[in-house]
Amino acid sequence: MLVFRNALAAGVFSVCGLLGQDAGQPPAPVAKPDAPQPVEDKRIYGVLPNNRMTEKALPFHPLTAKEKVVIAAKDSFDVPVYPTAGLFAALYQIENQNPSFGQGMSGYAKRFATAYGDQMIGNMMTEGFVPALIHADPRYFRLGDGSKAHRTLYALSQIFVTKMDSGHRTFNFEEWGGNAAAAAISNAYYPDTRDARDNAEKLTIQCATDAFSNVLKEFWPDVKRKLQKRK
Repeated sequence: MLVFRNALAAGVFSVCGLLGQDAGQPPAPVAKPDAPQPVEDKRIYGVLPNNRMTEKALPFHPLTAKEKVVIAAKDSFDVPVYPTAGLFAALYQIENQNPSFGQGMSGYAKRFATAYGDQMIGNMMTEGFVPALIHADPRYFRLGDGSKAHRTLYALSQIFVTKMDSGHRTFNFEEWGGNAAAAAISNAYYPDTRDARDNAEKLTIQCATDAFSNVLKEFWPDVKRKLQKRK
């Protein structure tokens, strides 16, 4: 019976693309001891923080709770985060979101502070505190090979699937739970957007942004190699 259950579970995981299995793909060859190991690139385009990215081909080692919080802090307080918040604040100013903030420099300053707060709190929740609490791994494990379509679907699917400290896969509670907590906290400083619909919209936008970020993480090393060859 145990053998049957294991076989059935293996079949389900191989069919489910959301779990990141390479269905229909031949098994990856075992790397030779002297084969070069993939290098973790912690900057996208040499600017954007990429601390969550690691290579799936590397041996898996679970992170400590402290390491998870450090990753979240690096992504929350890195220099590029501030101009990103500034761009979002400008967009919100043009759209006059949260009218009670007003316009002018005072309104922009409030929108900048809240936009940065959204990023910082979201990062700390999804990458640090929630993963540390539930023993989940907040990193994106880059596939690095296969067709572009397969890799894109894999990258997008990882907002639904995560790896636990044990190495097993499960639903990505830190992505959805962490962002839901961040949206709830934001109610304290968004007086004009405090209903359930607005919170659901914030949650959807943040998870969609993280899915797009995964695609950047997946393909950035390829783009970097092409740029280096041109040089």
